[in-house]
Amino acid sequence: MSDKEKKHLIPALERGLTILMELNRHHREMSFAEIVKRVGYPQSTSYRAVQTLEHMGFLRHHPVTGLYSLGVNVLKLGFEYVASLDVVQVGHPVIESLCEQTGCSSHIAVRDGRDAVYVARVGATNATIRRVSVGTRIPLHCTSLGRLLLTDLSKEEFESLYPDDQLLNKELGAPIRRDVLWDLVQEDRQRGYVIADSYYHFGISSIAYPLYNHDGVVEGVVSIMVPVHEFAEDERTKLQALVQEAARTISDMLGHDQALAKRDG
Repeated sequence: MSDKEKKHLIPALERGLTILMELNRHHREMSFAEIVKRVGYPQSTSYRAVQTLEHMGFLRHHPVTGLYSLGVNVLKLGFEYVASLDVVQVGHPVIESLCEQTGCSSHIAVRDGRDAVYVARVGATNATIRRVSVGTRIPLHCTSLGRLLLTDLSKEEFESLYPDDQLLNKELGAPIRRDVLWDLVQEDRQRGYVIADSYYHFGISSIAYPLYNHDGVVEGVVSIMVPVHEFAEDERTKLQALVQEAARTISDMLGHDQALAKRDG
């Protein structure tokens, strides 16, 4: 930054933000003396900045230990930011990387009523699988990916979504009864992921993990598609770990890690 540009900076704001950035995951709590030492500002200047941040709720002063930590308003700002992010916006770069790492077509899907809708896709260069384009809709009960989108529904919500005992089913192997689908969804919920052969695309296996938002709700699903004949047992664990990591990364970017921190804190 040039000297001309620096003259427009607000020193007091810069000092306050510097203090906040020092309180990170490696230094979650600090005494006033530690803050002064780390930021390098005069004690009186640091004191005024700390008092202002505490007054505005961006710093918390522990009444017993005397240590400072980030206040609730910092968390609030973070939640408001991540709440504005779209699953496609944050997820697309991640599934691009997932595709490169696995050599498999990678997807993100969300729930719309009783359908799974593919909202992002990155196709593998040498993919032999029939393309699933963005916007494709598939009945939830016909895919393992779709079942994961049902895992955060209560029994009442599930039965409201599927009011009839019989399911409209056009895919061989997919459940045809509501109670069977419910039991499968509960198994998926307990397991936390699905590795299965597709009812909808014959000869295709998929690995799918749910995506959670800042409210801890299933926002979508990330998955890869693998031809069954290429899905060797020794590759399964490696591919599963990569999909799991992609799902965790997207969920964290949607604020799920902040939600967990707030709950556990």
